[in-house]
Amino acid sequence: MEAETVSKAFVDHYYSTFDTNRAGLGNLYQENSMLTFEGIKTQGSQNIVAKLTSLPFQLCQHTITTIDCQPSGPASGMLVLVSGNLQLAGEQHALKLLEMFHLMPTPQGSFYVFNDIFRLNYG
Repeated sequence: MEAETVSKAFVDHYYSTFDTNRAGLGNLYQENSMLTFEGIKTQGSQNIVAKLTSLPFQLCQHTITTIDCQPSGPASGMLVLVSGNLQLAGEQHALKLLEMFHLMPTPQGSFYVFNDIFRLNYG
């Protein structure tokens, strides 16, 4: 499958799950996965899900503007850079976001998130 196809399918699935059932993101991470969310590092699937489900907002809607991807290294990984908007319930203006995923292949033929870096863009 082409990198663009895989990255688009991953991004669609990730943000749809984030917006409707954040706890369901756990199967996309493994114990060696790391999330950096606004500068705070968290490692391991359970800890990452705990971080994402404890964010100070529950209802949100992601709107993706761009998805860029590149192959990454001899292990057939993939870098995926996402930009877009995050609309929080009750807020008038959406927040600008930038998120980078480093996807690594699994023996079963799918991908998991090895690294995830998230930043809001202010101003």
